[in-house]
Amino acid sequence: MPSRTYGYETAEGFSAPSIRQLSVFLDDRVGALMGLFQAFEGTTIRVVGMSVVHAIDCAIVRLICDDTDEALAVLERKGFAVSQTELLVVEVPPGHGLRSIFSALIAGEVNLDYAYPLLIRPHGRAVLAVHTEDLETAVKLLRGRKYSVLNENDMGPDGIR
Repeated sequence: MPSRTYGYETAEGFSAPSIRQLSVFLDDRVGALMGLFQAFEGTTIRVVGMSVVHAIDCAIVRLICDDTDEALAVLERKGFAVSQTELLVVEVPPGHGLRSIFSALIAGEVNLDYAYPLLIRPHGRAVLAVHTEDLETAVKLLRGRKYSVLNENDMGPDGIR
């Protein structure tokens, strides 16, 4: 897997680390989710985070994979309707970790659109995927409070523990 860091650049040279999430749109029918995961059979792709949101006549499955480029290629080749979104992924400290993460974001008036935990612990700690409209500010706030914000390299085979 190629080593890449995805993020936003500003005039000040700040780079916000981010993770690409794949959103897959499935028909609301029995076996649709199984069909999605069968698409990855025979590949080395690992799903490291997942959220399923049911809508009126479909489901949106949000995935974070250890190889986003390959996962996207497989899903497109198999005919799935898929889009990409940038997220930030933050390590959750022990104790009142979630509360302190949300407190940091509230202090900066950053709204949280959605969040979900990942299925892995890249550096031995729980991690949370967060979607917000203001990724750059969220990263600055969290880093300012000494949180570890991960990038796609942390999700690959070398980063997963």
